[in-house]
Parts: sequence; C-alpha cells; structure tokens
Amino acid sequence: MEYLKLSVENHVAFITIDHAPANALSSAIIGELSEAFDQIGQNEEVRVVLLHGEGRFFSAGADIKEFTEVKNGEAFISLTKKGQAVFEKIESFPKPVIAAIHGAALGGGLELAMSCHIRLVTERAKLGLPELQLGLIPGFAGTQRLPRYVGTAKAAEMLFTSEPITGTQAVQWGLANQAFTDEDLLVKAKELAHKIAKKSPLALKAAIELLNYTKHDSYYEGVEREAALFGKAFDTADAQEGIRAFIEKREAVFKGK
Repeated sequence: MEYLKLSVENHVAFITIDHAPANALSSAIIGELSEAFDQIGQNEEVRVVLLHGEGRFFSAGADIKEFTEVKNGEAFISLTKKGQAVFEKIESFPKPVIAAIHGAALGGGLELAMSCHIRLVTERAKLGLPELQLGLIPGFAGTQRLPRYVGTAKAAEMLFTSEPITGTQAVQWGLANQAFTDEDLLVKAKELAHKIAKKSPLALKAAIELLNYTKHDSYYEGVEREAALFGKAFDTADAQEGIRAFIEKREAVFKGK
C-alpha cells in the first residue's frame, strides 16, 4: 500500500496513515483502508486494530484538490457512497478499532475517527467538521454519527460554525473517550489495545454486533440522504466558490446559488 503502513504485534494490528503533509483522505487512501481491514479481518491473530496518523496530524480532512477533478454532483455522490461504505465497514468490523488522534481530525478525518469504536485524543487536538465553510456538507456519514455522540444541539453548533473543538472538549462532549498529552497518546492507546486484546475474540465480536443495533433504520436513511444532498451541494455555485477559496487560501463569498 502506498499511503498506509500495516503491522501486527501481540494480537494488535497497527494502521498508520502516511500521506504528508496533512494525511488528507483521498479516494486512494479510502480504498487502501478498505483493503487493510479486509486483510486484518482474515488474520485470526489480530484481535484489536489501532489506527493513527504519521507526522503532525491524524487526518486534517478530505483531499480538497481532488474535488476539483470531480465532474458533477453524480460523480460526487459515487465518491461519498464509497467512503460511507468503507466507514460502515469499520464501525461494524468484528474486531475493536481504536483511533489515536493527534494534531487534527477534521472533515473526513473526523468522520473516519467517528467510525472507530473508541477515540483517544491529545488534549490540544482539533476535531471538527468544517465542510459548510466550503459550501458543502459532510459526506461520509458525519451528519449522522456526530449527533449520536454529542447530541443534536452541539452537532448543529459544530456544523454551522465550522469551528473545531479541542481534544479536552471532545471528551467533555462525549465525542472522545480519553485525552492525553502528546507524549502519552500512543503509549496509552497501545496499553488499551493490548488490554482489550486479552478478551475473548468471540465475545468482542458479539459485543460489537450488539452495539451496532443502536443504529436504527432512520440512521441508514439519513446516510443515504446525506449522499444525495452532498452531490446536490457540489453542483451549486457556492460550493465551487468555497472550493476555489480554500485552494486560494481566502475567505469564500457565498451568494446562495
């Protein structure tokens, strides 16, 4: 794999996103994540998965430059459905998945983290869904997962303002499990992974299956609708302005068209 590192140690699989400088989630990385989880699923030695990012960030978001290559909203819907499917695979994966988040988990990066069963963060990490700043909406089930963790009001605040919260706030809001210093994050994440790996794999698989029953039919309907509105938003002049403004590093001027 070009953008991921995969290793196994003491029943724990380590997946490292390595796509400098920001570990942006391109369609290639999403495809590699799917491949990595397929490999891990077939490895009976693996009981827990630990996902983290190389360098300064967990993942600072989607690959916005890749958006400029998408021809229309229909193609955008196809892109988002692929991402949704991979993140659903992770959330329903029969082995516990822990995300160790440092630096930033923004946009698609946070959506990836939210698909993991447990999120550990650094105290100063930034977590957010800034898509509305680009005239878009989250496309990898972020609109459906975020309210499950922080509640509708807090999710609305994060979406409408596009402002990230800190790792410490994420724990307070229920978005993350625990916060640590930058130095302690991976140490504590590995400790937790190895602790969980001592449990019965069959019992862990059963527990994960039961946890996923909390997602009602309306959740999946919302994910489907999110994909449709993601494509619709892409076809607007506002979205094209937002994407251009991001690339040009300026403030977007939206006109509601």
